[in-house]
Amino acid sequence: QNRDEGLIIHVFPSIPEKPGMPCPGEDKSIYRRGARRWRKLYRVNGHLFQAKRFNRRAYCGQCSERIWGLGRQGYKCINCKLLVHKRCHILVPLTCKRHMDSVMPSQEPQLDDKNDEVDLPSEETDGIPYIPSNRKHDNIKDDSEDIKPVIDGMDGIKISQGLGLQDFDLIRVIGRGSYAKVLLVRLKKNDQIYAMKVVKKELVHDDEDIDWVQTEKHVFEQASSNPFLVGLHSCFQTTSRLFLVIEYVNGGDLMFHMQRQRKLPEEHARFYAAEICIALNFLHERGIIYRDLKLDNVLLDAEGHIKLTDYGMCKEGLGPGDTTSTFCGTPNYIAPEILRGEEYGFSVDWWALGVLMFEMMAGRSPFDIITDNPDMNTEDYLFQVILEKPIRIPRFLSVKASHVLKGFLNKDPKERLGCQLQTGFSD
Repeated sequence: QNRDEGLIIHVFPSIPEKPGMPCPGEDKSIYRRGARRWRKLYRVNGHLFQAKRFNRRAYCGQCSERIWGLGRQGYKCINCKLLVHKRCHILVPLTCKRHMDSVMPSQEPQLDDKNDEVDLPSEETDGIPYIPSNRKHDNIKDDSEDIKPVIDGMDGIKISQGLGLQDFDLIRVIGRGSYAKVLLVRLKKNDQIYAMKVVKKELVHDDEDIDWVQTEKHVFEQASSNPFLVGLHSCFQTTSRLFLVIEYVNGGDLMFHMQRQRKLPEEHARFYAAEICIALNFLHERGIIYRDLKLDNVLLDAEGHIKLTDYGMCKEGLGPGDTTSTFCGTPNYIAPEILRGEEYGFSVDWWALGVLMFEMMAGRSPFDIITDNPDMNTEDYLFQVILEKPIRIPRFLSVKASHVLKGFLNKDPKERLGCQLQTGFSD
């Protein structure tokens, strides 16, 4: 480690088994951690039920009535394939050990069989990573191999009206996720630079995946009217891919700047936190929980103002006092009420803001685990630390900064700063 330049080089004395695979002994904790969403399962008599969409031929295995309605109308056991109404799943008397094919009046049609697989630690969302502002936009050759599959995969049929892929010059790939790529593009008619998120439809076949993509698009649309949120420029699709054209923010993200500066002056942290508060309150007033506030998702524009990005973890449709229960987020930023399995609301965003402010001013996470013991470098141990370990505020911080951090990092959401129903954001 060169302390003058802040450069850290990690060397692993081995080679990966396959391209793209980690080296034996490679420590993944040194890399950025993406947000994850654990699929919601309901356990009854050994069954593992998951909410599903069904077609008109699906019947409930408990009451034998047709399962119908909007959205995900019923539950399906991921093991024995039993279908039931949501209202009936707690009444199922049969254990999951029995083979249900010969007993139940119906099975889900074969066309949905590919959706039966469940990956409990599920998706990572696709953020728009930083591009240092001194990078030029004319070096297309290096990334041509990455962009080529996007072009080759098109069938040339534009479904959406208005703009299409032919209206943009593809410059380079600037981000990758579990189900999407993010490209830097130029709109031909005015040479304006944008980011383009490309989603393969074949990777978005599960009901929950579809919901996440629809939610992300909807939040992008609403975010367009707020100066501290990355907004949507346009969207279109072909038969094989979805395209979201969004604002491109060229100042880098806070993670990039923190890696260079280690920690920020309190005045800078206060400025960024104030703009983040305005962005979060904008979402909350529209019934949206952000659920993925972290250094990676706070971008800086050319004038030094922040913009939040990546709405893949957002939850819509919540009013004052409403709650949800999905277990999701980036491990270091997950609020205690989520880890306890409790219903939660907008409080989780204010907890994440407290963690973010701590990182900005202290130069480290409030839950840093520095040990050679492999048992203490696990996700479960991190969650235990978040739930049980008291947070120690560094002594070099001012009294006001310490007071704000203690307010946001209160493990009781009812007492947390910004979480009172009446005074909330004004606090």
